[in-house]
Amino acid sequence: MADYKSRLSFYADEFNAYAEAQTESLLSKEPSSFGSELMVEAMKYSLITSGKRIRPALCLEFCRLCSGDYRQAMPLALAVETVHTYSLIHDDLPCMDDDDYRRGKLSSHKKFGYANALLAGDALLTLAFEIIASCDLDDGKKVRAAKILSSAAGYRGMVAGQVMDLRNESVKADLECVELTDELKTGEMIRASGLLGCAAAGEYGEKADAAESFCGKIGLAFQIVDDILDVEGSSEELGKAVGSDEKNDKSTYVSLLGVEKAKALALSLTDDAVKALDVFGSEADFLRELAYGLVERKK
Repeated sequence: MADYKSRLSFYADEFNAYAEAQTESLLSKEPSSFGSELMVEAMKYSLITSGKRIRPALCLEFCRLCSGDYRQAMPLALAVETVHTYSLIHDDLPCMDDDDYRRGKLSSHKKFGYANALLAGDALLTLAFEIIASCDLDDGKKVRAAKILSSAAGYRGMVAGQVMDLRNESVKADLECVELTDELKTGEMIRASGLLGCAAAGEYGEKADAAESFCGKIGLAFQIVDDILDVEGSSEELGKAVGSDEKNDKSTYVSLLGVEKAKALALSLTDDAVKALDVFGSEADFLRELAYGLVERKK
């Protein structure tokens, strides 16, 4: 698996097989009723998809880089992806971004209705911590993982970023405010993905610090590229509507810097992120290639 796309595809395939098996197992334990069956359908509709699986890949790869078996990090990769999926379901709701499509298919609220989509998101969020509690890692690693994920997803992390993102549609935010918004809304969960991989391997020192630095920077670059694609991308490639930032008059890197300067900033952040991988040597070449692949992506 010399090039990063092969390794990324390998991790995605491994993760998807694990996710499908585990969600079938966990969710089948629920008593049969219309309510639980509908929720299982709605949860799987958004979770079992053809997404890029960047967060699981980061979790699995950092576990490997910290001398662990990537497979031992699978439960934590699934936990972070269930939280990410919940956030996408809620992000698409009419009270948030009001998007009709996600990853090329109807968004959850268009498929199942507003209330059921809201509940499916809630169910996925809570399922993440059941997955952590039920996995085979030792108790210390479970506690650390739960703390990492809850902090990244909660009121000081992703939720705070979503609040600021909504606010940025009604005020003219400056660059510092947009940066903080994106660090919280997008960067925190990507940062957590790397730290969860380190936690699965029992690494809490220099390598975990490097993972946190790398993931934080590529998380911010990832969001900047998202802003650019909302202007330059196509709905066919992205699988969702484009032009929503301009329509909502939202302050973004593109609206504040222009497309070319936004691209330069995303590349600069990626360069800085890659420097953080020096502690891993050539073993981290996949992550180096992945970082530049993400900044150059078209969807």
